[in-house]
Formats: sequence, C-alpha cells, structure tokens
Amino acid sequence: MTQDDRWQARYEEVVAFIEANKRTPSKYDAKERGRYVNWLRHNRKLYNSGEMKEERRAQFEKLLILMKANKHKNQYV
Repeated sequence: MTQDDRWQARYEEVVAFIEANKRTPSKYDAKERGRYVNWLRHNRKLYNSGEMKEERRAQFEKLLILMKANKHKNQYV
C-alpha cells in the first residue's frame, strides 16, 4: 500500500465518520483524537503552508467544506 493509498483510505474514513455522526471528530475523545483529529491537524498544516500535493488539495478543500457544514454547535446558544 502506497502513501497515497493510505492517505485516501484515511480521507474516506474521516468523511464517513462526519457523515455518519453529523459532527466533526472531537479532540477530547481519545479514540477520535488518535484516529482522525491528528490526521486532520497535520493535513490542515500542510494545506495552509502550501506544501500539500495538488491532487490531495481539491479533496481536502471538499473535506473542509463538509467539516464547516457539520461543525458542532453549542446546545446552550
């Protein structure tokens, strides 16, 4: 399995998680943090610095839009 295959698999896992739970992964849940949050943080850093591969960039932009649409809302607001 190449690095691109692993990246694509994790991307699909994150998208499936967001669509299934209707929320972004929580940094306070150890399972979600280890599986999704750290991957998202690393890729957001690459995206913002312009170091992300061009073919991944378009997919990651779609993921950012999905995350913004499913952002956790405070129940007391």
